[in-house]
Amino acid sequence: MTETASATCASEPAPMGFFARYLTLWVALCIVAGIILGRFFPDLFHFLGRLEVAQVNLPVAVLIWLMIIPMLLKVDFGALGSVARHWRGIGVTVFINWAIKPFTMALLGWGFIGWLFRPWLPAEQIDSYIAGLIILAAAPCTAMVFVWSNLSRGDPNFTLSQVALNDAIMIVAFAPIVALLLGLSAITVPWETLFLSVVIYIVIPVVVAQIWRKALLAAGGAPALERTLKRLETPSMLALLATLVLLFGFQGEQIVRQPLIILLLAIPIIIQVYLNSGLAYLLNRLFGLPHCIAAPSALIGASNFFELAVATAIALFGFNSGAALATVVGVLVEVPVMLSVVRIVNRTRGWYECAIPVEHREGA
Repeated sequence: MTETASATCASEPAPMGFFARYLTLWVALCIVAGIILGRFFPDLFHFLGRLEVAQVNLPVAVLIWLMIIPMLLKVDFGALGSVARHWRGIGVTVFINWAIKPFTMALLGWGFIGWLFRPWLPAEQIDSYIAGLIILAAAPCTAMVFVWSNLSRGDPNFTLSQVALNDAIMIVAFAPIVALLLGLSAITVPWETLFLSVVIYIVIPVVVAQIWRKALLAAGGAPALERTLKRLETPSMLALLATLVLLFGFQGEQIVRQPLIILLLAIPIIIQVYLNSGLAYLLNRLFGLPHCIAAPSALIGASNFFELAVATAIALFGFNSGAALATVVGVLVEVPVMLSVVRIVNRTRGWYECAIPVEHREGA
């Protein structure tokens, strides 16, 4: 069966959930709440910040688990068997995620934060900001991409197999890529902390989620899994928002003093999203792949696993670091920017389908 023939394009996009639809608003409210609480209850935030093992903050670890595990319940590693069927679309996305995105973000970070915007940023945080951007780009998204794929009428089998493969690659590739690029930035990487972060935030959640998934499917099949995912949707999003309140409780004073920092950090993140999604979209067109493969490929290639990025930045550099703030800015811009990419790929569907050269079409 060819990749085109095996792709199943949805006729109508699925709606976003209530929390996901207004995630940018919730993040903005968390910024305000965190700043206010941080100023009125500084001792509480300092106490929470000291609850750590090997520089891994325990309250954040618990909250990240609450975020990540429900998302990983959706991932069926048995879908890796579909990789061969979608090999060209998946090849494009893997290439963008692991060979392009972290390195282009490092270049954007060095160019914008390390050089162009340097006069407007606190000198002692420059390297930390760049580190946060690199960490953000080194983790491809595994959760919200299901939403983006639905909204762009993507092939669900392709999306599932791509996410499963990304999770498998991330277990072994995330730490080396982060360490390499931070090393090139002359930032000291505490290897023990980075390794522990990968174990805590990737390996353990993947194992727990897969065991739980198998138990649910054995007990009640797909309906039991869907019911559990529905129940966990709100707690998972609340855990994300609670993490942001903690972060901005520590970062609030710096943000109040220099709100321009948020805007300056957002610029390379936004450029990176459009650059990588556009490249993935065009590469899929070049290979003659159907739109319902190209759209989720472009979206997966551009979005970030911001929950993992936030946790890793905190573990490596602390709550008060520029790295933590940079990853939080990634959360702030993720939803509106990715929704704009969804609109672009949906509105260009006619152009995409008629612009594929005849010699590159499947079965030609």
